Amino acid sequence: MTAVFITAALLLLATMSCMYLVGLLARDNSLVDIAYGPAFIIACWGAWLLTDATGHFRSLLLLILITLWGLRLGLHIGYRHRGRGEDYRYRNFREQWGTTLPWRAFLQIYMLQGTVVLLIATPVLLTIADPGSDLRWSDFLGLALFAVGFLFEAIGDWQLLRFKQNPANRGRIIEEGLWRYTRHPNYFGEVVLWWGIFFIGLGAPAGFWGLISPLLIAFLLLKVSGIPMLEAKYEGNPEFEAYKARTNAFFPWKPRPHQDVFPSPHTPDRDS
Repeated sequence: MTAVFITAALLLLATMSCMYLVGLLARDNSLVDIAYGPAFIIACWGAWLLTDATGHFRSLLLLILITLWGLRLGLHIGYRHRGRGEDYRYRNFREQWGTTLPWRAFLQIYMLQGTVVLLIATPVLLTIADPGSDLRWSDFLGLALFAVGFLFEAIGDWQLLRFKQNPANRGRIIEEGLWRYTRHPNYFGEVVLWWGIFFIGLGAPAGFWGLISPLLIAFLLLKVSGIPMLEAKYEGNPEFEAYKARTNAFFPWKPRPHQDVFPSPHTPDRDS
């Protein structure tokens, strides 16, 4: 088991170090986001190929699912990034860090992301190290959850991309498709699919320790760099505030009835 995790860690160190050099030369640290999904593929397939791992069906299933998810995500982020320059979050870091940017970017962006990838990939790596016995109920439940989550994420991303490509929607908030039922269908799908991977990995003897994966991804998306950071960008936008008042942030649900978030110019403010 140790060899699998060490191999994955070294591969991630190499991958993120290469991305650091690319970002340094391009003056665009947001390129690391394109490598996020593919980094899982490199770490997991590399750990499987470079250790004495078996070709058990459970391991191969997880490797295939990780590849499907990682390639789609990498291609989507890469396509979306074309011609946009450095993402606003990373531009803020560049301004805040000043002369300390080179070493802080290496540690706080690239190495931190590599560590996160290693932790989230835990169910896959545990299964590679010891896949366990025959398939069981948790494998089928996990596969179903992965399918639901993957479709939610992929469809949500596609709907948002199509919405933004329409010049008439410039500066507007998407409220159609899956986005009518949750403000972040792609994040919801991301969390659900990692629960699916956890349940598949539960068939491995040490599979329960893979619980860190869906818990960590949920914490990051709900409390740290996902929903809070993104929604802070739109804070105070009247259209977004109205959308926020009637639409769940995460779990899909029927929209609440329309309500005014800001006082109407024809109605007195009852709180004044």
